[in-house]
Amino acid sequence: MNRSIEQHAESLVALLSGYRRVAVAFSGGVDSSVVAAACQKAGLEFACAVTAKSPSVPAWQLETAVTVATEIGIIHHVVQTGEVENSDYQRNDSNRCFYCKDTLYASIAEVIGKLFDNQEHEVTVVSGTNYDDLGDHRPGIAAGNQRQVVAPLAALELGKSKVRDLARYFGLSNHDLPAAPCLASRIAYGVEVTRQRLRQIEKGEAWLRSHGISECRVRLQHDGLARIEVPRNLLESVLRLESKEQLVSHFKQLGFNFVTLDLEGFQSGKLNRAIVPLELPKPRMEKRKPHHEQG
Repeated sequence: MNRSIEQHAESLVALLSGYRRVAVAFSGGVDSSVVAAACQKAGLEFACAVTAKSPSVPAWQLETAVTVATEIGIIHHVVQTGEVENSDYQRNDSNRCFYCKDTLYASIAEVIGKLFDNQEHEVTVVSGTNYDDLGDHRPGIAAGNQRQVVAPLAALELGKSKVRDLARYFGLSNHDLPAAPCLASRIAYGVEVTRQRLRQIEKGEAWLRSHGISECRVRLQHDGLARIEVPRNLLESVLRLESKEQLVSHFKQLGFNFVTLDLEGFQSGKLNRAIVPLELPKPRMEKRKPHHEQG
C-alpha cells in the first residue's frame, strides 16, 4: 500500500524522536535538510547541524547551507575540515570519499566534544544518506559505519524522489536543488586532488551557471582535460556559449588544457563506471522507540 507523504514525515520524525541529542551532518542539500527539519519537529533535547567549510565545497553551497539552516531554525556550526591536506585523500583512489567523510565525522565529534564534555551526554550523529544512495559506490557509508553514524532516510527506505516530496512538505526552499556532491568528485580517479584543481572546477561550473546552465559538471580528466556534462536538452546551449562567449578560451584561462562536451549528457556518478563493482557495507539504520517511551 502506498503511504502518503504525511505518513512518511510522521515516520521520520518518530524515528528521530528516539534520540535525545542529535548532530546532523549538514551539507545544505535536500537530503540532510529534510533530516534537519525532521529533527526540529521531533522535539529533541538538543539538535544541531554541522557543515564543512573546505576547498572541496563550493562557496554557493556553503551559503545555501547557512540560509536553509536559518529557515529550519536549527543550531548551525560551520567547521573547517582538513581533508585536502590528507595524503590518502589527495591520492584520489576509489576510496577518496571515505577519507573525506571520516574527516567530516571527526570534525563533528570535535564540535560535540566542545558542547558536551561529559560522556553521559550522548549525541547521535545522523546523515542524509537516502535509500537510493545504497546502490552506488559510496565509501563514505563505510566511514559513517565506523563512526556510528545513523542514516534515517535509508532506514525508512526513502529514496530521492520521496525525500524531495518531504522537502516540499516541510516547506524547504531548497526542495528542487540539484544534487551537488563535493568538487573532488569531479576529478577522475588517479588524478591528484589539489586546491588549484578544485578552484578550477568551481570557477568553471560557476561560469556555466552564470550563463544559464543551472545543472552541470566539469569533470577533470587526465592531461588537464575538462569534460563538461549537462542535461541533453542543454547541449546546444553550451555550444552556443562557445560561439558567443568563447567558452574554450575561458576554460583555458582557468588552467584546463583541453575542453570537451560529453554528448551522452549529464549523469551523476559517471566517473564510477571505471570502478570494479564492490560489495559495500550498509549504513547504520537502527530504529529506536521515541525517548519518552524508553524505560
